[in-house]
Amino acid sequence: MDKTNNSRRDFLKTVSGGILSSLFITWRCTSGRKQKPNIVLIMADDLGFECIGANGGNSYSTPVLDRLAAEGTRFEHCYAQPLCTPSRVQLMTGIYNVRNYTDFGVLDTSQVTFANLLKQVGYATCVVGKWQLGGGLEAPHHFGFDEYCLWQLTRRRMDDENRDTRYPNPKLEINHEEVNYTNGEYGPDVVSDYACDFMQHNQNRPFLLYYPMILTHCPFDPTPDSSDWNPKSSGSLNYKGDIKYFGNMVSYMDKMVGKIVNKLEELSLRENTLVLFTGDNGTDEPVVSYLDHKEISGGKGLTTDAGTHVPLIVNWPGVTPEGHICRDMVDFSDIFPTICDCTELTTHRDLKIDGRSFLPQLKGEKGNPREWIYCWFSRNGNVEEARVFARNHRYKLYQTGEFYDIQNDILEKVPLHTEDLGEPELSIRKMLENALEQYKNIR
Repeated sequence: MDKTNNSRRDFLKTVSGGILSSLFITWRCTSGRKQKPNIVLIMADDLGFECIGANGGNSYSTPVLDRLAAEGTRFEHCYAQPLCTPSRVQLMTGIYNVRNYTDFGVLDTSQVTFANLLKQVGYATCVVGKWQLGGGLEAPHHFGFDEYCLWQLTRRRMDDENRDTRYPNPKLEINHEEVNYTNGEYGPDVVSDYACDFMQHNQNRPFLLYYPMILTHCPFDPTPDSSDWNPKSSGSLNYKGDIKYFGNMVSYMDKMVGKIVNKLEELSLRENTLVLFTGDNGTDEPVVSYLDHKEISGGKGLTTDAGTHVPLIVNWPGVTPEGHICRDMVDFSDIFPTICDCTELTTHRDLKIDGRSFLPQLKGEKGNPREWIYCWFSRNGNVEEARVFARNHRYKLYQTGEFYDIQNDILEKVPLHTEDLGEPELSIRKMLENALEQYKNIR
């Protein structure tokens, strides 16, 4: 593990100890009368780029997200990790997995999150939805969240009868307490209701709402809007469920985003709130969708585009230009510094993060675009099993030497041979080799 873990642990102790109080005073004095922007970060579970209508998706109804894109900035090249926990760790810390990922379902307690930093400058902070990062009942507080309403914090995803516990009549944990619902409640409704209550209770101060959604992860199951919804169901006995419900779940996911946005509008907070929407990895493998009328098979768990290419829609009235499309590359390490820059925080610069802020791009400005992004992916943190690559828009180079033209070989079936490359391709390969070299000896 990277030697910077000790320094990050020291930094976290410093933050928790209140030494940033002087920063808070400075922040309050220089912020004037205008309140700092609220931050709402929503991340759907197992939802690839191809599932959103605004991206060219032809399979599902996403009117809320389509409208947010039409009125804001849509990023065409955002890349996550291929699986949930690796993506969550990278998103929350701004660090590539090669330096701080330990195991599936774990966020190492030495790490500092964007919530830690925003909390210390007066933000109310809340996380609702799916946790899956371990750490016990105190973990959300340790990582900077004042409040939580979560599924899979310390409880298993299945009950004693091997039924899934996230959708009908869910089993959740709310601020240290186990809460079992038995009156036909639906997990995504419960956590989004909590999110709305949090925003209402904190409408007079800046807040961070992080909403890693429960939807659209399997089991594919009826939603309350499905014709065969059963409010008496105790949860699916089948891990995957029935794929015919995936479209219903995408629609309900979009509806939940709409609930959050509508609440912001009801509270007259919309103008001063940055809303970011993304997905934690590609769509699950059984799902086949259409993007610009081309078939896309879900690639969750794979390092191809189908496993890593995710939507990113950013909407901040008066800041994000309407209908702007950004084709710069963004990866999940970039969200951390972008949130910090949007709130005029600078403390993240004391941390050795890998992310690069895309605040200028979400405003429609040029910014400092990436030439490449990097990925180190190992589900359980094993070095021997890691799949490692660097890529730009068109080409991808794996640490094993495989080199692909992913524009023309999106499934990565035919690697390019060095002897067949022209000067432009050789130059790009060299650039990607240099990118891989930067992280080569960390583990």
